[in-house]
Amino acid sequence: MKRKEFFLLIGVLIALSIGYYLLSPLFFDRTVDEAFPAAGTPQDVFADPAMPMLATQMMADAMTAEPSQVQEQMPEIASEMEILFQGSFYDLAHHGTGIATVYRLSDGSRVLRFEDFEVLNGPDLHVYLAVQDPVPNTVGLELEGAIDLGSLKGNLGNQNYLLPSDLPLESFKSVVIWCQPFRVPFNAAPLAPVP
Repeated sequence: MKRKEFFLLIGVLIALSIGYYLLSPLFFDRTVDEAFPAAGTPQDVFADPAMPMLATQMMADAMTAEPSQVQEQMPEIASEMEILFQGSFYDLAHHGTGIATVYRLSDGSRVLRFEDFEVLNGPDLHVYLAVQDPVPNTVGLELEGAIDLGSLKGNLGNQNYLLPSDLPLESFKSVVIWCQPFRVPFNAAPLAPVP
């Protein structure tokens, strides 16, 4: 093989690799179905070294106790959280549907949740909070003032994103599904305050 042919072969292999990285997500869906977020996490519970022993003792006590009927009602999730902002996804570069909601949980933490969410998959999609509403449908330009919350967990399904406690949410007007390699907003949802 001649040197020119070798470099041509290397160039074709690189182009195919880049093409696969950029185009393959269009043909594969990633489905997520996260439960509604609750205040605190299992990691918080077991941070105390005595907690596993206490949990074991409580389980043993419950197994030996006489059966009884509980008279008090179970607390509802709705009473443990507050809806702060909400909006429906609209199309920009690609079609998308679903609801974006920001909740404040009983412990004061805030969570961005997507429900009934669906968008075309793409390479390296991220969740951004943007100061614009509506979000401009631009290609190749950065979204000025946006905050990156991390990679999109899946292009289908319910999912949660914990928001930093010091983030001034009033400054952000939209949530955006952002394709980083092409700097393209796939779709967005306004974050309107909920009275």
